[in-house]
Amino acid sequence: MAAVRYSGRLAVAVAVAPGSTSTLRPPRYFSRCRGLIRGAMPLVVPACPSSRHPSAAASARQMTTTRLEGGSLLVGGRELLAQSPPEVTLRAGVADAAPGAAFLGARAAAPSSRHVFSLGTISKGWRWLSLFRFKIWWMAPKMGPAAAGVPAETQMLLLETRNGAGATGDAVYALMLPVLDGDFRASLQGAPEDELQFCFESGDPDVQTMEAVDAVFINSGDNPFKLIKESIKLLSKIKGTFSHIESKEISAYLDWFGWCTWDAFYKAVNPAGIEEGLQSLREGGAPPKFLIIDDGWQEIVNEFEEVDEALREQTLFAERLVDLKENDKFRGEACENLGDIVKKIKEKHGVKYIYAWHALLGYWGGVRATSDAMKKYNPKLVYPVQSPGNVANLRDVAMDSLQKFGVGIIDPDKIYEFYNDQHSYLSSVGVNGVKVDVQNVMETLGHGFGGRVALTRKYQQALEESIARNFKGNDIICCMCHNSDNIFSAMKSAVARASEDFMPREPTLQTLHIATVAFNSLLLGEVFIPDWDMFHSEHESAEFHGAARAVSGGGVYVSDKPGVHNFSVLKKLVLPDGSILRARHAGRPTCDCLFDDPVMDDKSLLKIWNVNNLSGVIGVFNCQGAGNWAWPVNAIPRVPTTVNIAGHFSPSDVESLEEIAGDDWNGATALYAFNSCSLSRLQKNQSLEVSLCTMTCEIYTISPIKVFGEAVRVAPLGLLNMFNSGGALDSIASSVDSSDTTIQIKCRGPGRFGVYSSARPAICRVDAHEVEFSYSDDGLLAFDLPDGPSLSHLRNIEILYRLC
Repeated sequence: MAAVRYSGRLAVAVAVAPGSTSTLRPPRYFSRCRGLIRGAMPLVVPACPSSRHPSAAASARQMTTTRLEGGSLLVGGRELLAQSPPEVTLRAGVADAAPGAAFLGARAAAPSSRHVFSLGTISKGWRWLSLFRFKIWWMAPKMGPAAAGVPAETQMLLLETRNGAGATGDAVYALMLPVLDGDFRASLQGAPEDELQFCFESGDPDVQTMEAVDAVFINSGDNPFKLIKESIKLLSKIKGTFSHIESKEISAYLDWFGWCTWDAFYKAVNPAGIEEGLQSLREGGAPPKFLIIDDGWQEIVNEFEEVDEALREQTLFAERLVDLKENDKFRGEACENLGDIVKKIKEKHGVKYIYAWHALLGYWGGVRATSDAMKKYNPKLVYPVQSPGNVANLRDVAMDSLQKFGVGIIDPDKIYEFYNDQHSYLSSVGVNGVKVDVQNVMETLGHGFGGRVALTRKYQQALEESIARNFKGNDIICCMCHNSDNIFSAMKSAVARASEDFMPREPTLQTLHIATVAFNSLLLGEVFIPDWDMFHSEHESAEFHGAARAVSGGGVYVSDKPGVHNFSVLKKLVLPDGSILRARHAGRPTCDCLFDDPVMDDKSLLKIWNVNNLSGVIGVFNCQGAGNWAWPVNAIPRVPTTVNIAGHFSPSDVESLEEIAGDDWNGATALYAFNSCSLSRLQKNQSLEVSLCTMTCEIYTISPIKVFGEAVRVAPLGLLNMFNSGGALDSIASSVDSSDTTIQIKCRGPGRFGVYSSARPAICRVDAHEVEFSYSDDGLLAFDLPDGPSLSHLRNIEILYRLC
């Protein structure tokens, strides 16, 4: 329970143990947030008194700065928050290059390990997108207009307002990011009084403060994608606790097709099954070069086998690790040990990268404290304590199990030794990296360890140091890691799962999965390469999932059962050598989709944009009708139905298209629709209508049309038989003489190569060999790229035009 003390509009929640009084006991140490020692700071830089009008430059700067005046928070010249209590503070001017960047904080009447502060109400005319944790492990999006609807555990709040009526006016965007401040962690939430609040908590009753200084980062701009990117980069420099994705080493496995054992076997994974699955994929023409040996290879024990039958299922998540080496399934007649099967997989099946799964604490329930192999790490049994935010939306069965049966936690001073022993063993038997799961559990274990932030950071630093020491690349996939404690402590980790698992047996969750990964990538994509998870190639939603993975910018891997594959889908994603066509950035919703519900408003299509070397790509998905959001829980869930939705898309939906096109581009584009095999020409700001039924999609390659030799207009499209056609393209150049214009394109293959051409060429060559081609009235020039090496050796394409 909690005792709540009110001071004006300020609510201070003090954590109190069940059955105890609300009297505060003296803290073990008093944690003061960074900056308090600076003394009192002005909330707003006062304007210089003068009878003269301010200069135009000063006026313009005032329009871009963030200011707190008379209970109003102004961003970009607009009132964002009204009726802000006097306890709210603002630290402006945090970066000269970003005059709108600032930090919100607040002061409390008494110290506590958990505060809830009101920030005021969201002013009229704004609408928001929240990325919030709907359960302890994972985020999801929600949209709305009023502060009361902002869900608990919001970790990013993007807001938009416009000049003039409708959606055509100039937009101003505000970004609110609750961050880590010293030993405390902030999150946003709405209140029934239509207030926006921020929660500020340490996760340890002994770690207390009276003041939040740099708790909620705020910034504004006219482009939401640039705003988020620049804000995350700025935050990484100010805080120094995490890094932007552009400064991280990216693991090579991401450019290769993969297979994960989880949905194929679950915990029954075994060497024979792994070989069978790799063999069937390889024989069908989609050879995995990346393998995840998921949960099921470790030596674990269930200490609760004698419990009542009704409780036995609850104990599955309380199983504990007893040894660092593999279990009996990987030691026997099929293989001598884990190293034996790893060697066979690489030599016989051509797999390049093998990752092994483990939980952050070793296993779901941690380690067995009495195990001989674990005693050296000083483990002890502790019982998680979930914060009010953890249970404000959806409770999680795994977390409830751990709370009931406890977790065997490694001594934080021994955690590096534990990871190093685990990873050095895996590396010694040929494993290339790890998928580290159940990471958010750390936020519930901060009692007695200095709080959730300090404990998470200690474990993350040890984990990243061990990865760097034992594996050649930055070979880690982070999973179940969507709290800001982890996100803003990731100095090196570069890949993170973007949503809850792909659920093959849950037909109503397929569209939610696609919408969730796309929206979550707005935040995660600035710190990690978002991993949109495995899927099944033989599934009613396989085409839908496959197309989404093609525009995700992340890895592509499946979890098919051996022999159960749809190679028609796989060959749209995977080249014969096992490589994939990965886009350059994290796939994200287009600007006009950010504040519309793509799952339940019965009218909006989801458009996901990305870029390749020479072109943009937009995936358009109809996620309506097939399901409903998991939160809030509806007493009467909607019945799945088929809905036909019409919408529009434009080349301008692709951010950074001008950067790809170059300075001399006139805005003309060639658009190739993958499913309809149709080619169109469109100016950048024009649009086309698209109509889709529930759980169907279309992928558009958008290639800038360039003029060569003052006469020939060309736009390369790439491999027309692949979802992300333009991902195969590397570069384009030209040579012009008195009689000929020759276009030189480097492209991966094999496959059907396509290019928009304003004229029929005289000759087409591939690697100096002349090839037959087709040319249609719409300008589509196409020919085959033959088999051969694709990732390491690009095909040299020449298209020759005779000048009249």
